[in-house]
Amino acid sequence: MKQITNIAEAANYKAVNLGQLKALSEYELALGPDIKIPGKVFGGSALGTTGCEFSMQSFMPGTETGFLHTHKKHEELYFFLSGHGEFQVDGDVFPIAEGSVVRVSPMGKRSVRNTGDSPLIMLCIQYLGNSFLAEDAEDGVILDDEVKW
Repeated sequence: MKQITNIAEAANYKAVNLGQLKALSEYELALGPDIKIPGKVFGGSALGTTGCEFSMQSFMPGTETGFLHTHKKHEELYFFLSGHGEFQVDGDVFPIAEGSVVRVSPMGKRSVRNTGDSPLIMLCIQYLGNSFLAEDAEDGVILDDEVKW
């Protein structure tokens, strides 16, 4: 099975490589003995994230999540990087394709499927719902330090 590789690490960062998007299908997420999700990898623990989790997933043509799920506290952002399919939230079904972004609140009952003839590649970011404040948008600080490559 495919493994995440480390690129670089120091006190204030860590970088990893998940591999090429076309190779995501080589991952498999085991949620238990009876639930194995092909083409899915979580990356938060590999990076040591402290405010979110993220996963990458490749749905082969004709495949789907296979179940509905919700969260207790976490909102999710789904970014579709290639392919096309359908997304379902609370029984509403709508088309998604490369460039689509979907936000689902914690209690939204969600699922996704590939209706195309090529892989549907998805990045999902999971974070604590209702935690971002208006002033957080101004959190960045531009420094006077010179960029040196």
